[in-house]
Amino acid sequence: MLRVIPLALILAIAACKGPAKDAAAPAPAPTNATATNQPGAAVPIKPVPAKLPDVIARVNGETVTRKEVEDYVRNLEGQAGGPIPAEQRDRIYRDIIDRVVGYKLLVQEAKARKVAVSDADVNARIDEVKKQFPSEDLFMQTLIDRKLTLEQMKADARRDLAIARLIDTEIAGKVALKPSQVEDFYNGNPDQFKQPERVRASHILITVPEGADAATKAQAKAKAQQILKDVKSGKDFAALAKQHSQDPGSAQNGGDLGFFQQGQMVGPFNDAAFSLKPGATSGLIETQFGYHIIRVAEKQPERTVPLDEVRPKIEQYLQERNKESETVAFVKSLRAKGKVEILV
Repeated sequence: MLRVIPLALILAIAACKGPAKDAAAPAPAPTNATATNQPGAAVPIKPVPAKLPDVIARVNGETVTRKEVEDYVRNLEGQAGGPIPAEQRDRIYRDIIDRVVGYKLLVQEAKARKVAVSDADVNARIDEVKKQFPSEDLFMQTLIDRKLTLEQMKADARRDLAIARLIDTEIAGKVALKPSQVEDFYNGNPDQFKQPERVRASHILITVPEGADAATKAQAKAKAQQILKDVKSGKDFAALAKQHSQDPGSAQNGGDLGFFQQGQMVGPFNDAAFSLKPGATSGLIETQFGYHIIRVAEKQPERTVPLDEVRPKIEQYLQERNKESETVAFVKSLRAKGKVEILV
């Protein structure tokens, strides 16, 4: 993507409707209407006109245009792979308008505080985007297709970086964690840390193309049977996997698939892996992908993951949650002291 939804909108406005719920991983920000003074009640969402006016809002005198909102909508629809459902249009448009308003407030505040961003930092951000493309030519062609110039993209990047620095400066001292917060979260969410039985296994796969004829299938099976003989004779499993396995995701790792739990693999593979003892090797297992030879390295029974194992992830989640909460509060403070007019 090139002219994406600005970083600051994602970073700073994503939860402007309210705090996320506790969870082992960040929960999506609520997008329902603001709660009323009645517990559980919600303010009805004001309908958005079918045809938007040219000016949708004013933020300290600066306009929010129809084009800005519609560009955001197109970007959102592109990410979703389809149009906004008609029954959700009012809610989503109201949310988008709030986000654009919040973004303009942040841009204005960054300018007021004279937050500086160097050309080197802007170029580094552009280089990050370029790395998502296989070639410079394709990057430039995409700019042309999107009717963008490199200078427009740099201006977007400069604004986003300025806002990110503004936010970091404003909330840096407010997001630190105490060890007790991590422990409280762990103890208060026991279900989040239950881990089902897992198996760590390696495999060698000889593929059978979809719709292959009997001769092709027999040839693949014969090859797999010969490899199985080599495994049974004591040859190194990992070396054989690197040499013969046609699974690109695991062959270079000696066939190692890491840990997986019940239901993550296709049925016959799953059943064979969970029936084997550690150190044991299967016979040929046929799936829709072809013929597998499976070796189980380790089995891990159902357990509660200890705190020390998950502490870094909990810390990261809580820090992100704190950052989100403080950023939302910051944006609300800018809105409270500014003049925001919503015209639809």
